[in-house]
Amino acid sequence: MKKVERTLTVVLSCAILAAAGKAQDMAAATAFKETERITREAEKAYRTGNIEKAMSLYSDVLARDPENLNAFLQRGAIHSMRKEYDAAISDFTAVIDRKPDHLWAYTSRGSAYNKLEKYDLAMRDFDLVLGMEPKNQEAFNDRGWSKKALGDTEGACKDWRASKRMGNEEAAIILKNNRCK
Repeated sequence: MKKVERTLTVVLSCAILAAAGKAQDMAAATAFKETERITREAEKAYRTGNIEKAMSLYSDVLARDPENLNAFLQRGAIHSMRKEYDAAISDFTAVIDRKPDHLWAYTSRGSAYNKLEKYDLAMRDFDLVLGMEPKNQEAFNDRGWSKKALGDTEGACKDWRASKRMGNEEAAIILKNNRCK
């Protein structure tokens, strides 16, 4: 009789654990769907120019899902638009900490460093991007601005020429405006 009771106890315990697991799975699925809904709403707010709402919604997404790289990237971009460069750097760094090969996060963080006149840090990020993607036109352009600010006009012109060779039309204008040979 005791063996039957133990077997029933084990079966009942397994059933309870399975039900609890299903409830957890359902709760996780519901939370995921809500996070996705908020993300879509944030993207719509961003596209329609409602930057304040988008910022708030991306922050809500991150409160629900602190590993959401897209929310960090988008919120960082909004911080940059609002000239909140330290906050932008923080968001882009959060992406890099989670995905060290994320080129857009490095490029965006480098641009924010440029705005704060932290040119050495900016160049470090652009160098990392170019090490991973040697034909990244944006990194060449932005690194050129860092070099120019640091007094390396020839290095800046060299970067802008490289970007132009890759087809970047903006680089052609930059070269002309900076009288690069």
